[in-house]
Amino acid sequence: MKKLLLVCLLTLNYLSNMTAQTPILDRDLFFGNPQIAAGQLSPDGKWISFMKEYKGIMNVWVKAFNESFDKARPLTDSQRPFNGYFWTDDSKYILYVKDKDGDENINVFAVNPKDQGVDGNVPESRNLTPLKDVAAQIYMVSDKDPDKLMVGLNDRDKAWHDLYELKISTGKLTLKYENKERVTGYDFDWDENLRLLYKTDEKGSTIMYRIDKDGSLAPIYDFSVTESAYVSSWNEDNTKAYLVSNKGDLNLSTLFLMDPLTSKLTKIESDPKGKVDFGGIQIDRNTRKIICTNYVADKTEYIWRDKNWESNYKFLQSKFPGREISFQSSTKDYSKFLVGVGGDKYASEAYFFDAKTKETIHQYTPRPELKKVEKYLTEMKPISYKSSDGLMIPAYLTLPPGGKTKNLPVVILVHGGPKGPRDYWGYNPQVQFLANRGYAVLQPNFRASGGYGKAFLNAGDLQWGKLMQDDITWGVKHLISTGVADKNKVAIMGGSYGGYATLAGLAFTPDVYACGVDIVGPSNILTLLGSVPAYWEAGRAFLYGMVGDPNTEAGMAMIKAASPLFSADKIVKPLLIIQGANDPRVKKAEADQIVIALRDKGKKVDYLLADDEGHGFAKPVNRMAMYAEVEKFLSTVLGGVYQKDMPADVTKRLAELRVDVKSVTYTPKEETAVSTSLPAIDNKFAATSTDYDLVIEVQGQTIPMAMKRTITQKGDNWMISDVASGQMGEMKDEILFNSNFTPISRNVEQMGMKIPVTYSANKVEMEVQGKPMSMDFKGAMITDGAGMDMIIAGLPLKEGYTINVEMPDMSTMKSKQVTVKVIGKEMLNNIEHTMVEVVSADNENDKITLWINPATKSATKMVQILPAMGNAKMTTTMK
Repeated sequence: MKKLLLVCLLTLNYLSNMTAQTPILDRDLFFGNPQIAAGQLSPDGKWISFMKEYKGIMNVWVKAFNESFDKARPLTDSQRPFNGYFWTDDSKYILYVKDKDGDENINVFAVNPKDQGVDGNVPESRNLTPLKDVAAQIYMVSDKDPDKLMVGLNDRDKAWHDLYELKISTGKLTLKYENKERVTGYDFDWDENLRLLYKTDEKGSTIMYRIDKDGSLAPIYDFSVTESAYVSSWNEDNTKAYLVSNKGDLNLSTLFLMDPLTSKLTKIESDPKGKVDFGGIQIDRNTRKIICTNYVADKTEYIWRDKNWESNYKFLQSKFPGREISFQSSTKDYSKFLVGVGGDKYASEAYFFDAKTKETIHQYTPRPELKKVEKYLTEMKPISYKSSDGLMIPAYLTLPPGGKTKNLPVVILVHGGPKGPRDYWGYNPQVQFLANRGYAVLQPNFRASGGYGKAFLNAGDLQWGKLMQDDITWGVKHLISTGVADKNKVAIMGGSYGGYATLAGLAFTPDVYACGVDIVGPSNILTLLGSVPAYWEAGRAFLYGMVGDPNTEAGMAMIKAASPLFSADKIVKPLLIIQGANDPRVKKAEADQIVIALRDKGKKVDYLLADDEGHGFAKPVNRMAMYAEVEKFLSTVLGGVYQKDMPADVTKRLAELRVDVKSVTYTPKEETAVSTSLPAIDNKFAATSTDYDLVIEVQGQTIPMAMKRTITQKGDNWMISDVASGQMGEMKDEILFNSNFTPISRNVEQMGMKIPVTYSANKVEMEVQGKPMSMDFKGAMITDGAGMDMIIAGLPLKEGYTINVEMPDMSTMKSKQVTVKVIGKEMLNNIEHTMVEVVSADNENDKITLWINPATKSATKMVQILPAMGNAKMTTTMK
């Protein structure tokens, strides 16, 4: 009888434990599309817009303020998620930006929320910057003229953004500032006047310039590559700017009031607790007075200067204790708000808040199904620990639900960046997902993480794989020493730099981790540096300061030592690699290289590759498939639980993402050598005059012009003059050559500007708006402009002929490498012409195609794509 009773008690105890056990929450609750998200009140208060799934992708929907959400209608039909949207100040348009399959070449789109669409379809969105391979940037959204944006476009020069005024209603772009001086930022005051420019030199130092009324520039503030400074806003009368800076002896960034006429600084405030950088400033756009400032240590803290706002904030805090309150959007007079409410273990919610009546009305819960199981979410706790050199590392620790606190399997979740980003307290789907699967999760804010002061930020310089990695490793040691972690069940996982840290952890500390998950992480820092987007040029010195200069022997040795690829033989634990094929930051080659290295050494490596993603997985089906694989991988090694079932579309997509590692190949990019010299030009000058038709096609417009070429002898030299005229005015390009087609001098005249140019051995010098500039050349050079076709016609243009040369680019004022190659033959005017292509090595859209008449040894026809004019097409045809 006693034995039977004991068995019954044990059975009841087991069932009790099973009942209390945390259920496996569906991964869709964490990574699927929310039902409603990113709600905004229109500035006039008449509309509520929000993001909601449409054809499987989160798109913008809209409804009248007094309508229910089920009356809303979709406004966009994007096939790819995009990063947010906003209203114009007159509530006439909704604007949003998106790229193509993760390539980060951003275009700006507009849609009218009042449009109903045709035949039940969504209204048509207009691409306001319809340029290929261009990363548009929005610098200012006008309040005074809501039909205006100020945008930056790198169409002329991939490395630098020119400033344009964009008229939303028509899409008309007007060039306002041509950036040929390494401008990295534009700043506008309350009256929307361009007041400041930022220029960054090759060493990474930045100078802030005041723009005077006559257009002249005056330097007013400078800071080095290891410092930061920016203007956040302007005071009430536009006479002074709010400057945030950590220059010089300052460690924590501080808020100042700066007089741009005298450069005098007046300190306003820094962190009263002396722990973290200045966080942010919010200013009333109506009174132009400061509403509040904030600082983020473990959590966000506000310093209120406007009593009404403070009262509203404290009222909302009293209604939602233990959670963070965010004012997401408002009417223009700040009388009505959409307020976000959330926290570490709470599903977020959105409320309407009337500031006058204090009425709060629930609007939506982005993830209502998660809200139902909110009790299974768990606390994110701020902690700190010492690294190998004694530096205190702030971090967040989340334990799995269920009450167990010791001897747990652990995932070290490493954030990206590294220099600037950090982890924050609050709801994190990755963290709660991993905790639900039974893992403790540590998020270390290692040195180089942002917000903890300049010294902490710069302590990560040249420490990739060294002290930065120690900060993570010592986090594992801390969890082991406090009994939290099972030392045999620790995984490392992260994206971008977190992916690098994963590879470095497995390669440099192979005994610490049981496995790793690398998401878009670099494996070879050398190839990473060689493939960054062109528009990161201003940050090149910043990058070299972090990892080493590959142009020096010491820097190259440091880079190689810190690159996990070259220590792949030390990786002995299972590794899952996840990559987007279109990633412009961490190229697919980074994943391919480490996969091949591990495969060839017989190591265990799994590989997921998405052909429609970039720097991370944005599409819901890809995201769901990725995390299905991640949780299964971790469960296999660490023993946590995982959800075995998945929807059919996720199962199908996961099979498509999996890569057979045996099939992976990698061919290093070959450096194309420039020829040391040109062959003798087999052509002759003759005094002639020739007429051409010239047509420019740009942004749907066709602009006809006429061009006349005149060749005249000047002593022993020859002048080729091309003069084009039409509705764009007159443009002249004349080049003086010697008899061997070597350029001596050049004069370019267009739009009232004259640019004199002189040529010498390996150098082209010019004067642009009174400023001297020069281009250096290392090898053979063919000048662009007048007579270029005659030089190319004088090359030995046999079938398959190709030559790599340099060419001065008058649109960017820089030299560029081009490949001249014969691409075939074509009949033109009953004469067989040789077709030749001249293509830039850096931009395949920067291309010239010539039809060379072998009898006249000049181009009968020439088609040129002009990146400087939004990839306009210019066709020149001999009459």
